[in-house]
Amino acid sequence: MPSVVIMAGGRGERFWPRSRMAMPKQFLNLIGNKTMLQLTVERAEGLVDINDIYIIAGAEFKEIIFKQVPHLPEDNVIIEPFGRDTTAAVGLAALVIRQKNPSDVMIVLPADHYINDVPRFQEVLKSAVVVAGRGDEIVTLGIAPHRPETGYGYICQGELFDTVAGIPVYRVVRFLEKPNYTLALEFLSRGDYLWNSGMFIWRVDLISKLIDIHAPLLAEGLKRIEAEFGTERYSGVLEEVYADLPKISVDYGILERVNNVLVIRGDFGWDDIGSWTALERYSDKDDRGNVLDGRGVLLDTSDTYVYSPDKTVAIVGVEDLIVVNESDCLLICHRDRAQEIKKAVQALRDKGYEDVL
Repeated sequence: MPSVVIMAGGRGERFWPRSRMAMPKQFLNLIGNKTMLQLTVERAEGLVDINDIYIIAGAEFKEIIFKQVPHLPEDNVIIEPFGRDTTAAVGLAALVIRQKNPSDVMIVLPADHYINDVPRFQEVLKSAVVVAGRGDEIVTLGIAPHRPETGYGYICQGELFDTVAGIPVYRVVRFLEKPNYTLALEFLSRGDYLWNSGMFIWRVDLISKLIDIHAPLLAEGLKRIEAEFGTERYSGVLEEVYADLPKISVDYGILERVNNVLVIRGDFGWDDIGSWTALERYSDKDDRGNVLDGRGVLLDTSDTYVYSPDKTVAIVGVEDLIVVNESDCLLICHRDRAQEIKKAVQALRDKGYEDVL
């Protein structure tokens, strides 16, 4: 049976001011009554036993994780002392899993994605596990774009590699960084460029070997950590070594450097809910394209998203805005610049407003 690793260490800064350092977006109920983490765990439980689900995050989130997923075994929370990007996180998770099964298949899922068609999602992952289980290939899930998105990386789909349970698996020609708008339009029209969903399936021995080859400094540190696994020294050595590990994404550090990567098209209604504008796709709009989540009125206003659960608001004569009215903070942002909210968070940090981050 494969293992599922849920990456839950993100900060969700583009969802400020709802998403804060103490409670980032993966622990919020952005769609429906369950949090993004809870929904991710539920999807994983349709594939594997809860004993084979791991959540990797910072120590500061451990209590939140067990509160939201109380049936998760205590040892299945993998603690990162510091955020060192995804190659380190993947390497640490692989280190833990291979103590039980060195040839296990590892499914890596971000904690903050939304999946509309869960049964189809699980079917696709089962086929991916079959292919990855052979031990020679990495499998990714790509999403056919339906808009010229500049906030995602892309995967160029190549020739057919195999078909498993009726699901085609393709070779990956190359990965591409976030494009400008003109290039995103071209990708949309071509049909062979897919959004990089950030979901990966591989055997733990394969990804460990690739880290050894392509990220040797990181691999050396992970070996020092593994030597103390299960001992009283583990936590101290983990913190000491992890602080100096190189920060590198698994896309750049591994996937873009190898030629044994495959992609399955994920036709299961995927969304990474990456910004406030994404919530509009799951909200009821009035006849002028507005969303009002909370109390208030919108007059002579169009294409505006308002979140104000605690305060009554009146919006008059504006268009294309995001207005988020939290108890201690107010965000007003043009819809076209929603991806830049991270810059506002950094500016607040630079000004010393740590108490609201």
